Amino acid sequence: MQRIQLEKVAPEAHRKVVDLFLYSQANIETPLLNLIMLRASVVNGCAYCVDMHTRDALKAGESVQRLFAVSVWKESPFFSEVERAALALTDAVTLIGQDGVSDEVWDDARAIWSEKGVADLVMAIVMINAFNRIAASTRKTPVPARLTGHV
Repeated sequence: MQRIQLEKVAPEAHRKVVDLFLYSQANIETPLLNLIMLRASVVNGCAYCVDMHTRDALKAGESVQRLFAVSVWKESPFFSEVERAALALTDAVTLIGQDGVSDEVWDDARAIWSEKGVADLVMAIVMINAFNRIAASTRKTPVPARLTGHV
């Protein structure tokens, strides 16, 4: 059972995270943003966000095969060099730890994107990690498709 609905209890704060999502939508191509959001959600174990971002990616035309492969992207042949750099950065920022983001991961991203492009990616990763932490800490859960009638 969900503990609290932060969007109702702290709407101004919640709106700031939504604004960051809207910024990310405007500055990162939808297919790549969907992969970033799904990957961070998988790493964070956020069932609600995995469900939502999988559905959104499917609606946007993403393949089921690639969505299944997001959890094992390093071993999968289904992702481009650009997507791999974004997924590596997503993993590094999501699992930041004491060592931060390695120079290798950062340099790989910078070889593809401008400074602004990498900044936009980092902000998108920060945004989805914020939403993952909101959903996981408040125990927000997805509604099974069989109960909603929607896939």
